[in-house]
Amino acid sequence: MNGRVFIIGLGLIGGSLALCIKKEHPNSSIIGFDISQENLKLGTMLGVIDEIATSIEAGVENADLIILSTPVKETELIIESLTRLDLKENVIITDVGSTKTVITNKSEALLAKGITFIGGHPMAGSHKSGVSASKSILFENAFYLLTPHVSIDSKKVNQLQDWLIGTNAKFIVISPEEHDLLTGVISHLPHIVAASLVHQADHTSESHELVTRLAAGGFRDITRIASSSPAMWRDILIHNKEVLKEQLVIWKKEMDSVYSLIETEDEEGIFNYFHRAKEVRDGLPLGQKGAIPAFYDLYVDVPDYPGVISEITGYLAQENISITNIRILETREEIFGILVISFQTEEDRKRAQNCIASYSNYDSTIG
Repeated sequence: MNGRVFIIGLGLIGGSLALCIKKEHPNSSIIGFDISQENLKLGTMLGVIDEIATSIEAGVENADLIILSTPVKETELIIESLTRLDLKENVIITDVGSTKTVITNKSEALLAKGITFIGGHPMAGSHKSGVSASKSILFENAFYLLTPHVSIDSKKVNQLQDWLIGTNAKFIVISPEEHDLLTGVISHLPHIVAASLVHQADHTSESHELVTRLAAGGFRDITRIASSSPAMWRDILIHNKEVLKEQLVIWKKEMDSVYSLIETEDEEGIFNYFHRAKEVRDGLPLGQKGAIPAFYDLYVDVPDYPGVISEITGYLAQENISITNIRILETREEIFGILVISFQTEEDRKRAQNCIASYSNYDSTIG
């Protein structure tokens, strides 16, 4: 496909979509706009975009596809501004936000003017952020949810998928309401729970200082998603408040049930509770991307001596295996510590495990 693609917001998602479109549609022109001039300059230097728009008004002129890659609150404001601008007759507008009902309702003003808006949510992310982290493989095999208004012609949805075919994502078309329910259950609520666990540990640490030290291991891992952007989650919770209010009521009932099992020392009930959770969890699809970015961690037992980290990373560098994060869980003199290395994909993690095994006798396990 040929045409002009205008991307508002040059972060990880916007930049990666630009690369996907350029890869599949090399004759198209990618125009970028961002409130950060540094992002725009970097995006141009890295070849993510072809042109810089001086303003949204300038960027939308003759655009065939407009992608709103901004926080959901900002997306609302941009949609309002687009209703006042002269847009190309057959332009398609889409977004990448984590909530859809409010955004789709807001887009009705565009629909009234004959402008096509199709909500979108690529369910992929990374440990890194910013345009410099953009990758054309970011969305590969990830679910990409599209939430068109009921009045949108299916041909327009197909046209948007054609524009985005370079993502190699799995497109699913659902209603905005179903999207918000699904993401509320498998993404938004878990983030709330993770944050609440961190708060509870923080309160307890005021009287028990060992909490912070002991939380460095598994607790830190299971609450990992609590490190997400506070501003982003503020907007998501407000946008999806009705779904989350209902889910929190259900969650409270679930916790009341667990409380009762513990209070009555119901051994069979407790066993069955965890047994069923294990069955469901073990039955979840493996090797697929979902609503929460996966963490591909490798745990390596290493002795504590100078240069051991550079030794391990040196092995990986020789095999051209990229890492996204590295940290030490515990290391004390004369004992083995745990080196946790994070990777972008499952394939990279498997390659790293084989690499470390071939170069050393260090034990490594998948986390």
